[in-house]
Amino acid sequence: MITSSPLYQMYQAFSDVTNPIRAAARIYAPLFEPPWLPRAKDCMALRMMRAACDVVSLAGLTHERPSFEIDTVTVRHRVAYVTEEVVERTPFCTLLHFKKNIDVVQPRVLIVAPVSGHFSTLLRNTIRTMLIDHDVYLTDWHNARDIPLSAGRFNLDDFITHTIHFFETLGPGTHLLAVCQPTVPALAAVALMAEAKNPAQPTTMTLMAGPIDTRVQPTEVNNLATSKPIEWFERNVITTVPLRYRGGLRKVYPGFLQISAFMAMNMGRHVNSFIEYYSHLVRPEVEKAEAIRVFYEEYFAMMDLPAEFYLQTVKNVFQEHQLARGVLHVNGQLVDCSKIKHTALFTLEGERDDICSIGQTLAAQELCSGIRPYMKKHHVQMGVGHYGVFSGRRWENEIYPMVRDFIHSYHE
Repeated sequence: MITSSPLYQMYQAFSDVTNPIRAAARIYAPLFEPPWLPRAKDCMALRMMRAACDVVSLAGLTHERPSFEIDTVTVRHRVAYVTEEVVERTPFCTLLHFKKNIDVVQPRVLIVAPVSGHFSTLLRNTIRTMLIDHDVYLTDWHNARDIPLSAGRFNLDDFITHTIHFFETLGPGTHLLAVCQPTVPALAAVALMAEAKNPAQPTTMTLMAGPIDTRVQPTEVNNLATSKPIEWFERNVITTVPLRYRGGLRKVYPGFLQISAFMAMNMGRHVNSFIEYYSHLVRPEVEKAEAIRVFYEEYFAMMDLPAEFYLQTVKNVFQEHQLARGVLHVNGQLVDCSKIKHTALFTLEGERDDICSIGQTLAAQELCSGIRPYMKKHHVQMGVGHYGVFSGRRWENEIYPMVRDFIHSYHE
C-alpha cells in the first residue's frame, strides 16, 4: 500500500509565496533599461539591478513543458521547416512526429525519452541534431500531476507496453534511440518483441548512458537507491498531487524532489553557474549569459512521476537489477535479451558520467548474446559527463556522426 507525505502541500505553499517575488522580478527588470535613457546599458548600477532581477526570476521551478523550439533544420543544404505532428496520444504519452516539409527518404527513428523528472524537451539538442539525417519520432511523456485519476495507474510494465505499441504503430524498419533511464525498458521491449517475432521490432537500437546494470561502478545516485528499503521510499518520497491540478489525489514522486537530488550532487557547480550568470549579465556578455539561462530554464522545468512507475523502477532496476540478472518479468512474462537476434546494438557511455558510470550501459552487450558480434558496437566518449553524451558540442561533432553512420548502415 502506497502511503503519502505532506511534501507536495509544503512545496506548493512555498511556491505560492515565492512565485510573486519572481513575477515581480520579471516585471521590474525592464525598468532598469528604460527606452528613454539610451545610455542605460552603460550604467553599472542599472545593469546590476537588471541582472539581480534576472537571476531571481530564473531561480524557480516550472511544471509546464517548454517548447521544443525546433522550427527549421538544414537537410542536404536545404532549409526544411519542421512541424510537430501528433501521431497518437494516450493519457500518459504523446507519440510526436517532427515532420519536415521536404520529400526526402531518411531512416525512421523513435527516440524514447526518459521519465525521470524532466520533460522530453531536455532532448531538444538530440532531436535537432538527429533531424538532419533522420525522420524523427519521440515519446513525449506527460506530467503525472496533469493526468486525472480516471486514467488509471502507470508503472514500468506500462512504459514497456507503450514502447512496444509505438513501434507497432510506426511499423517495420524503425530504429530505436534511448537516452538514460529508458534504456532499460526499451531493451526489455525489444527483447519481448524479438521473442514474439513481432515484425515491428526495431532494426537497430542505440542505448545511451543508461543504467542497464547499476552493480557496475555504482554512482552516488545508485547508492542512494540501494541505501534504503523500498518501503522507505514509499513512506518518504511519495506524495499526493494537490486538488487544484487535473491529477489531484494521484500519488506521485514529485519533480521538485528529483531536481533537489540532482542539485545536491553538484551544488557548488550550480551556485557558481548562477554567480557567473549574474557576472555575464553585468559585464555584459550576452551570449554566455543566454547559454546559462537557456540551460536552467530547461533544467528547472520539472514533471512528476507516477508513484507506481517510480517505485517499480527503483526496485526492479536499481535495487534488484532484474534485467541485468535475467529475472525481469513484464506482465508475468520473463524478459530474455538473448532472444534478440535481428536488431543491431550500439551502446554509448561518457567518461565523466556521474549518473550512469562507465560499464553500466556496456552491460547490454553481454545480455544481448544472440546478436552477432559484427552487429554490435560500443563507444566511450572521452571528456564528457552524462548530459554531454546526448547534448552539446561533443555530441554534435563526435558522437552523433557515429550514431548516424551506425543507423544508416542498416537502413534499407
